[in-house]
Amino acid sequence: MREFWFHAPDGTRLFALERGHGPALVLLHGGLADHRACAPLAEPLADRFRVITPDLRASGRSHYHGPLTWDLLADDIAALARHLDLARLAVGGTSFGTGVALRAALRHPALVSALLLVHPVHAGADRGLTPAQEDAMRTIDAAAHRAPTDGIDALLPLLDTLPPAIRERARAVVLSLDPRSVAVLSRFMSSGDQPFATAADLAAITCPTLLVPGIDPEHPAWLADLLAAHIPNATICAAANLPSAIGTFLAAAPDAPP
Repeated sequence: MREFWFHAPDGTRLFALERGHGPALVLLHGGLADHRACAPLAEPLADRFRVITPDLRASGRSHYHGPLTWDLLADDIAALARHLDLARLAVGGTSFGTGVALRAALRHPALVSALLLVHPVHAGADRGLTPAQEDAMRTIDAAAHRAPTDGIDALLPLLDTLPPAIRERARAVVLSLDPRSVAVLSRFMSSGDQPFATAADLAAITCPTLLVPGIDPEHPAWLADLLAAHIPNATICAAANLPSAIGTFLAAAPDAPP
């Protein structure tokens, strides 16, 4: 594994980690997490691919205290590709990371050779957040709002409902986060801002796309159906062995990046 830093066009310093060799795949973590959340997918895929897992802007070591936009986040992926001298790359995301991946595919179509969306959460600006998502975001934002003054420990009660093994890993991640960045990110997520206006906009995404439906109220399974109905070259995956299914999908995608 190799850790490295790169700079966004606005000068923000961003962190990433890469492992493996082969075609390039960028994996993007969800909200209030960092690159470590991608490890369950990144580690098995590194046998066949060059897997890059950045800390998104305002997450992990990529501290950021200004206002967030989807275009900023998408342009960070383009900056990462330039830093690594990659003209084409596959981009995947989980949860909030699917929104960044979608925006990158819409904003930088020549860059994204394949798209992987695991547990998508965004339905478009015309639909906004679901009631379950609104409740979850309200709770997260209330805790994150206290983090800059009360410390990052203000987020720990959010982990109470997780299984013990997962809770301990999540606790380690949360305690390493920058409080001001957390507040910025949670404010953006709770705003309900979406990476596209309507599902019809997704017709512009022509690269092969693999969709993995969500399994909880914040990641409703119907979202995968909605996206698949509008992305022209999309497939829904329900495989039990997700890394194997992703590897097969990427290997078959045309115009694979070097």
